[in-house]
Amino acid sequence: MEKWVEQFTEGAFLTSLFMIVGQVLLAIIAFIIARSIGKKVISGSFKKVENQKNMSPGRVKTLEKLSINAFSYVLIFVFITIMISIFGLDPTGLIAGAGVVGLAIGFGAQGLVSDVVTGFFLLLEKQIDVDDYVTTGGVDGVVEEVGLRTTKIRGFDGTLHYIPNRGISNVSNHSRGNMRALVDISISYEDNIDEAITVLQTVCDKIAAEDNTIKEGPNVLGVQGLGNSDVVIRVIAKTENMQQWAVERKLRKVLKEALVANNIEIPYPHQILIQKNSQ
Repeated sequence: MEKWVEQFTEGAFLTSLFMIVGQVLLAIIAFIIARSIGKKVISGSFKKVENQKNMSPGRVKTLEKLSINAFSYVLIFVFITIMISIFGLDPTGLIAGAGVVGLAIGFGAQGLVSDVVTGFFLLLEKQIDVDDYVTTGGVDGVVEEVGLRTTKIRGFDGTLHYIPNRGISNVSNHSRGNMRALVDISISYEDNIDEAITVLQTVCDKIAAEDNTIKEGPNVLGVQGLGNSDVVIRVIAKTENMQQWAVERKLRKVLKEALVANNIEIPYPHQILIQKNSQ
């Protein structure tokens, strides 16, 4: 009799264990499927919004990533609640207890609350969007994600910076409106300044007709400075966002070639070798 009871107890235990393991596996599979479907639905919804051109692409990407972020937090909370129920615990009591504990440690979570509130106002006031070139928190780069707690900025050296939202006290957004391309180029004191300006402006007009990323100019402003051995002439243009550096590189190349073609000297250091013959 005792052996039968023992075998029955062991069998019931194994059955219960298998049921729990099966429920855990089902919960994990359901979590993975729900997360995948949820992300696809959110991404699809925002693609429709982008196609309708109701918002800028950067704004759409920002809200899409934020929505996925929030959805993930909610899904994780639901998953944890289900796991607690599987093991026979009362999730209501635990949630209530967590609320009391959360209230107790609330003063220690002020940084987290500040992150969320700051992130909310960043989005509400449209200070930054995904793909914007910004300077904030001592970092400059391109925004990759604006989250509930942190903002991700990719530096131009490839480094990904995670900045807590509360650390974003001020933002310099370089992607709002046209950007400025500025090039200073030097000629020698012996060359004719008016002739050099005419040559440079002719080339600038040609570039403006060929390059659609240039929105205004390029214009030769005139003499910007007088160096020890050169006269500095400034050229300026307005370009599309993030195209200013490419335009500057192109300007430096064609302006240099134009000066050389017109026999206008670009000063550079010279070395004079004096050889003294000893008797």
